[in-house]
Amino acid sequence: MHSSEANNVKFSLTKFRAGYELAEVDDFLDSLHNALAQWESGRPGTILAAGVVHQRFAVTKFRNGYDQDHVDDFLVKAAATLQAYEKGSKPGY
Repeated sequence: MHSSEANNVKFSLTKFRAGYELAEVDDFLDSLHNALAQWESGRPGTILAAGVVHQRFAVTKFRNGYDQDHVDDFLVKAAATLQAYEKGSKPGY
């Protein structure tokens, strides 16, 4: 995963079923983008794979939220990328 993916990802929205709070996910994606950009430039990022794995978001219901499965799948990919950087290898984009 490249840092640009954290800025450009579009998740499906939910309304009448549980979803993740939009603002919380968006804020985390901004932080993730910055951390990935740091790793890409050769500096350790401010977010590690474990931080992504343990990230939790507030859940919404009856108002717009991000589809939980889509967000979770994206976070798995982000954690794998960060784990590769932490081990000193280049992740496959």
